[in-house]
Parts: sequence; structure tokens; C-alpha cells
Amino acid sequence: MKIAVPTNGNKGLEETVADHFGRCATYTFLNEDGRVTGTIKGGHEQLPPQLLKQHGADLVLCKSLGSKAIDLCNKLGIQVYVIPANTVKEIFNAWKNESIRPAAKEDACD
Repeated sequence: MKIAVPTNGNKGLEETVADHFGRCATYTFLNEDGRVTGTIKGGHEQLPPQLLKQHGADLVLCKSLGSKAIDLCNKLGIQVYVIPANTVKEIFNAWKNESIRPAAKEDACD
């Protein structure tokens, strides 16, 4: 499983999670054990869900995203979880250790 987190830079597990899924400097990738496997630059050439799918993401952990992004992720087979957390390590641990449901339209930001 490949997990993507929208982030503000390249500090691995200590990097801060970006406030919004589609407006981030980087995406940090983790495996299911919480180890960082890579980082890519956030880009505007394609939609973020398409970019993440191209890089093999199966799951996204983020603070917020819009309903269109939730829909596109779902269509591409990417699970999405909205979790309030400050760092990559915190957001991964919250997902791994808590009973959290996948994001739905009511979880989308305005």
C-alpha cells in the first residue's frame, strides 16, 4: 500500500501536513508501516488525484480537500481520510491507530 500526504516540504515524518490537499508544496509517500518512501513536488500540470495515481498512491491522508477531489480520488480507486494533524508522523499514527472512516462529501471543505 502506498500512502500520500500533502506536505509543506521534505522533512520526512517531521514535515508539516499542508492545510489543503490541492495546494501543497510536496506530497510525501509512506508505506503501510509508516516509513517514508519518497517525496514529489506538488504540481499544477494535472489534478492532484491524477498526479498521485500516476505515482501509485492507494490512500491519501490530509487535513482538508474539496468534494471534487474526494470524488476524483474515489473514481481513481484512492481512499481518502481527513484527519486533523500537524506532522506526517501524527497523521499516519492517527490513521493507523484510530477507527477512522474514509472521507465523504460532508467532510469536504467549502
